[in-house]
Amino acid sequence: MAEEELPGVLILDIGGTHGVLENIAALLKKHFHLITMKEFLGNKEEMSKKIQSVFVFECRPSIDRELLESLPNLKVIGNSGVGVDHLDLRMISSFGVKVTNTPCAVADPTADIGMALMLASARRLVEGNVFNFPG
Repeated sequence: MAEEELPGVLILDIGGTHGVLENIAALLKKHFHLITMKEFLGNKEEMSKKIQSVFVFECRPSIDRELLESLPNLKVIGNSGVGVDHLDLRMISSFGVKVTNTPCAVADPTADIGMALMLASARRLVEGNVFNFPG
């Protein structure tokens, strides 16, 4: 499928301090034509018609009424995190746009860290790590 035939997804950027991680961008490119916020703002009239989804990564891009009004073909906002507290769901749904997230994406790593912290605490690993043995 040619890039132009793929639905457009708006992202803040690829890489850098606040952009989508490059491995995630590579996965998105298999299913979407990626449009960065810079590209969108540089040619709003043309790009706004192509964008059918927004991929929110680390709460960016910010979803506000102005952005929603400028995306007439927007169907879904995908949030790459567990919660959606940073999104105004009532306002978004008033535009007929669905919101999705990844509720189980960090369940296993969170459990792993929790177990590691409990074991480290029970075995006093942090204290042992900084303890200087004579010798």
